[in-house]
Amino acid sequence: MPAPCLVWFHGGGMVLGTPEADDARVSAYAREVGCVVVSVAYRLAPEHPHPVPVEDCYRALRWTTGRARALGIDPQRLAVGGISAGGGLAAATALLARDRGGPALALQLLLCPMLDDRNTTPSSREFSRAVAWPRADNLFGWSALLGPLAGTEAVPPYAAPARAADLSGLPAAYVDVGELEVFRDECARYALRLAEAGVPAEFRLWPGAFHGFDGALPRVALSRRAAAEQVAVLRRALGGR
Repeated sequence: MPAPCLVWFHGGGMVLGTPEADDARVSAYAREVGCVVVSVAYRLAPEHPHPVPVEDCYRALRWTTGRARALGIDPQRLAVGGISAGGGLAAATALLARDRGGPALALQLLLCPMLDDRNTTPSSREFSRAVAWPRADNLFGWSALLGPLAGTEAVPPYAAPARAADLSGLPAAYVDVGELEVFRDECARYALRLAEAGVPAEFRLWPGAFHGFDGALPRVALSRRAAAEQVAVLRRALGGR
């Protein structure tokens, strides 16, 4: 029987990271959910600015559905997901899939996603010092991706999904974020806007948590709770075991 599939985008602030960095995480998804995971090596900024990274991600999604039989997957049970920059790219890929007529998605799994280049929320200003990914790093990542357009009204939603005026018609979403990180407020607002647009949206704010806490400290109780919730969400959306 064909398996469900998660197309996964790694983190790294648009400038760093490899698919291998998330092997432990996605291997757990594959094992616990019974899904195939396609982990994407998208090209990085600043050498490859927008729209290269998101177009790579969308192309990988199309590649996956085009080879569903060979990969042993059910294209009707398909999700995109990612963490940090990869979460932002997953949200942008979902926008592209909606606006380009497919592929159809059952879920967007957005873990502490990087969504808004404007950096004007209270949390984006609060964490000039942070355990991981402080404000200066975030400004650098967006600048690398967008160059002089960063923070201007010329930035398209496929680069920064928080810019999207219309979030209707998107697949169901799970959004999580730590309480003590730059992305806290933009993630909360994006989840609320999804719900307001009629998109089934689940939001989790992890108390006392920093950016990427569950990967950095996988054995602590809060990280185990987060990991278990991610697996449960994927099972519900994809019908895994």
